[in-house]
Amino acid sequence: MKKTKIKWLDKAQKHDYPAAESYLSPTMDSQAAKTVVTRLENAGITKFAAKDIFRASGLSLLGVSNSHVEKEQAGIMRGEALSPLMLYRDKTNGKLIIADGYHRLCAVYKFDEDAPDSLQDCLSKKVRYEIAML
Repeated sequence: MKKTKIKWLDKAQKHDYPAAESYLSPTMDSQAAKTVVTRLENAGITKFAAKDIFRASGLSLLGVSNSHVEKEQAGIMRGEALSPLMLYRDKTNGKLIIADGYHRLCAVYKFDEDAPDSLQDCLSKKVRYEIAML
């Protein structure tokens, strides 16, 4: 069976930043959320394995029938490039927060679950990561 190459954009899309701020806002005051998003806008690309992102975030893989994950998987099948994940380390709680890209992470993981080495390589090449110490 031929493997589909997962493509990644070099930078997050403009709509990803407000989405990250919206997700972070309930967990911190609005100024802190804006500060984290500004740092994410300036962050570089760093490599991490999918399994490590899941473990550090404490999140689990979404179910097979999640419509957002299915949409991302369909884009992968069409050869569309995915926006990098936006990750934030919460210093207070010692958790990794997926500020934007949880559905993309689940889609990539499910899409290539039979080839974990390939998954690790594909995912880890384009993960946006910011260590924000607030």
